[in-house]
Amino acid sequence: MAKTGDGVSLGVFLAVLGAAFLHALWNALIKLGTSKLGTMVILSVIEVPIGLFVVAISPPINPAAIPWVIAAGCTHFAYKFFLTYAYDRGDLSRVYPIARGAAPMIVALVGAIFLADAVSAQQYLAIAVLGSGILLMARGVFSQGEDRKLLPFALGSAAATATYTLIDGMGGRISGAPGAYVAWVFVADGLIFTLGMLALRGWDVLPRDRRAWMLGSAASLASYGAYAVSIWAMTLAPIAVVAALRETSILFAVLIGWLAFGEKMDRGKALAASVIVAGVLLTRL
Repeated sequence: MAKTGDGVSLGVFLAVLGAAFLHALWNALIKLGTSKLGTMVILSVIEVPIGLFVVAISPPINPAAIPWVIAAGCTHFAYKFFLTYAYDRGDLSRVYPIARGAAPMIVALVGAIFLADAVSAQQYLAIAVLGSGILLMARGVFSQGEDRKLLPFALGSAAATATYTLIDGMGGRISGAPGAYVAWVFVADGLIFTLGMLALRGWDVLPRDRRAWMLGSAASLASYGAYAVSIWAMTLAPIAVVAALRETSILFAVLIGWLAFGEKMDRGKALAASVIVAGVLLTRL
């Protein structure tokens, strides 16, 4: 099979690009829903049977990983909560790059300040580039007269993403079966978010129309597909290369917002998205 310059087969390369598209797609489906929160709840409901099916055909995880599964599920609640409210207030092409790009910057900053890991000059450069790109994207919110409340929600989503990334890194290692660990996280995530929203908002949070259930179900399947393909690719190619390729999801989200939703695309937004992608690539490679 043909290889790319990084020694990644063409099939794996295309599969990871597909996973990146699926990640941007499920976010777009949430944005497309009449009720963003309702569609996210449906996504969470569907996550449970998907996770249980994968658990049934996977080896058991180390019981020591169970607290990590629960912690990840709780953190996913915050991630989904903030992301939903960000999409209520802003464009996909504005929210997604900020939420996705700020997460690796937070991880890098935490690593530099609190962890014993050595931080290279390239990683410091990546933090600076990411910060610049996010500031450029945030500046567009003010200059275009958009709802400024999207910023704290998008950054809250990024902080939650950074947190569950660190949790999953530890939990996956302890579990002894990363694929089954991800499936259990799906189950915990789906249950915690669904029950939490029902407790906070009541049964009215669940949409009754068929279109919402179709959107939410498709988003859930796309979400799991993005995870599954990425995990599969990491067994066949360098993890850093796969992680970097996944971040093309930022560009997919910007393109979907522009072409499918008719969101405004000016030079400032395009430049900010490009700078964020460059910064993420620097953190991954």
